[in-house]
Amino acid sequence: MKRRAFLTLLGAAATWPFSASAQRQSVPVIGFLGIAPASTYAGRVSGLRSGLRELGYVEGRNVAIEFAWAASPGQLPERAAQLVERKVAVIVTSGNAITRAAKAATSSIPILFSGADDPVRLGFVASFNRPGGNATGLSLISGALGAKRLELLRGLIPNAKLIAVLVNPTNPAEDHLRGEQEVARSIGQHIFALGATTADEIERAYAAFIEQRSDALLVNADALFTAQRELLVTLAARYSLPAIYAWREFAEAGGLMSYGTNLKEGYHQIGVYAGRILKGEKPADLPVMQPTKFELVINLKTAKALGLTIPDKLLALADEVIE
Repeated sequence: MKRRAFLTLLGAAATWPFSASAQRQSVPVIGFLGIAPASTYAGRVSGLRSGLRELGYVEGRNVAIEFAWAASPGQLPERAAQLVERKVAVIVTSGNAITRAAKAATSSIPILFSGADDPVRLGFVASFNRPGGNATGLSLISGALGAKRLELLRGLIPNAKLIAVLVNPTNPAEDHLRGEQEVARSIGQHIFALGATTADEIERAYAAFIEQRSDALLVNADALFTAQRELLVTLAARYSLPAIYAWREFAEAGGLMSYGTNLKEGYHQIGVYAGRILKGEKPADLPVMQPTKFELVINLKTAKALGLTIPDKLLALADEVIE
């Protein structure tokens, strides 16, 4: 399917309340809960669909997907409640705040999550091997990779006096900032962290980073930031601020570097889990998955625009170089 057609489909699916034609469907319905805009989820939804196909479920034939897009984090409880009212067979989430809203809305409908931090510590599951309850999914452990991203950024700009860190203070996993602070202290790197939850706050944070003479920026893994990645990348370019992000989608959108798991591949596995649940398995018995591969993506075009030369050692570590 062409990208334009795919995004058109996502946009149509975002309309609330659910269409009458969707309500008449007798096939099982998978609810996808996310934060708008819908276009930022294209890769993840594609992965979900391919995972479902692996188990014999094809959208429009024997399974349906309903999309519930919250305009802001504050709308997540309402959107989650709408999916519960719709009596969907499974709810798929992306990010800790989104998963928390789904968990608050239902204790019976299976929930398949992806999250940047430890789901046991966050209370989403009882354990990785035996989740218990109605939730399981994929732990991206991206929060724990913040220290590695800091090291990669230092490898690019070894003389950076100050590195800025953008965090979402409402994210229950944000305590991984402490790990970044510990690494920074161990290597003698000063960092300056600010929180943001809205587009206006993000813009003010970037202005403050420049005011503090930050040499580079680390954007922590967060579903809100992923949804706002076009803004984040645009601001980094405007202020000539070298930045590293959690997902390859940022580098593809013009960000300088990303280091983390492949979201599309992760959601393929979530699609497989969704198919297994539709066939009768319970989320309580499906172990929480963990990634085994992490990828470094470097955008050389952005590096050139910033006047940066990527060291050969860093290029050799890259899984993909965008030219």
